[in-house]
Amino acid sequence: MISIYIIPILIFVLLAAAGIKKNKPYNSFVTGAKQSIELVFDIFAYIVAVFVFIEIFDASGLADLLSKVLAPVFKFFGVPSELTKLALLKPFSGSGGLALLQDIFDKYGVDSYVARCASVILASSDTVFYVSTVYFSKTSVKKLGIAIPIALFATFLSIILSCLFCRII
Repeated sequence: MISIYIIPILIFVLLAAAGIKKNKPYNSFVTGAKQSIELVFDIFAYIVAVFVFIEIFDASGLADLLSKVLAPVFKFFGVPSELTKLALLKPFSGSGGLALLQDIFDKYGVDSYVARCASVILASSDTVFYVSTVYFSKTSVKKLGIAIPIALFATFLSIILSCLFCRII
């Protein structure tokens, strides 16, 4: 019941804070909107490149081939082989992961072990390459040599722990 009051309370608090600091909230909003439009134009090419790569990765059959090759590795760590493609695609695309999740639901049922693992995997990992593209395109950090591998390792670890968690409960 309290959730219906959160947005109005947040707006009131923000307006009150702006009044106390003698800021003009409307002008601040317009300035922020202008900056966000500039940001969108600055990172647009990076985002397009990621989406094109995702489509090529999936349409070329490379995703299916890597899934077959890596399935034994994932199975060794307790991840069902049916989830290998999801584990490979999730770091690139959240919407692609959702589409695969729907396919898993349709094929195995929503209450199956595979579907529960897939749901937790999708919720506990992020789109590493998309987030990196957006973040690193606007920062002075240009050496991604360690950041991406650490993020991918964390994603892999979250996949393993997701399936372990689903096995325990």
